[in-house]
Amino acid sequence: MSGHNRWTKIKRKKEAQGAAKGKLFTKLIKEITVAARIGGGDPGGNARLRAAIDLAKEANMPHDNVVRAVKKGTGELEGASYEEAIYEGYGPGGVAMMVECLTDNKNRTAGDVRSTLSKGGGNLAAEGAVSWNFDRRGVVDVKPGPTEDAVMEAAIGAGAEDVVNLGADGFEVRTHPNDLHAVAASLEKGFQLGARRITFVPKDTIRLLDPDKARSMLKLMDLLEELDDVQQVHANFEIDDKLMEQLA
Repeated sequence: MSGHNRWTKIKRKKEAQGAAKGKLFTKLIKEITVAARIGGGDPGGNARLRAAIDLAKEANMPHDNVVRAVKKGTGELEGASYEEAIYEGYGPGGVAMMVECLTDNKNRTAGDVRSTLSKGGGNLAAEGAVSWNFDRRGVVDVKPGPTEDAVMEAAIGAGAEDVVNLGADGFEVRTHPNDLHAVAASLEKGFQLGARRITFVPKDTIRLLDPDKARSMLKLMDLLEELDDVQQVHANFEIDDKLMEQLA
């Protein structure tokens, strides 16, 4: 999924700047809070919380913000109560989409996601319509430098399930969610690592060859990511690198 991963890299660069960085911090604080509420405040025994804290560190979030978010989740500090919601839908070209949200008002969030999908040339789908095409996985980013064979050997030896070569962007090592941190701890002994996260990975993908559909799909991803209640957007599209560079 080179095109989709390139879009992810572009999004992260945007998030590192100005107002986008503030919005990213808000999303990360929500995730840390909910993870701590569900699984407790000890990242050593809470894989989801640890992944969220790793992402916060990657984004250079101040440590005090992380500590406060954990305490809000465990009830040591007062804070808003967020619920998890996942919406399924289709984008341009029949692309399957999973939209992960944390919200204090599901009716508002459902309406926002529905109208945004419609505005972007997609539509909301029934529960289960596209989720069958996604697997929950842990992902470790390995920064460029090593060979694919070296990363593959180390990753499989550490218990990973797969390695995806992202070219100039390095590698993605995919694991079972419960194995994410053990695999990352093993890999960091020999490689420079980036973000570690738990995400949805599509089983099958759709290649968007038409520039207009590809452009519309990327725009829809941006529109959804801009919604305050949306945490992550997952989709099963592929865009060839050459076309992606033209659109970017």
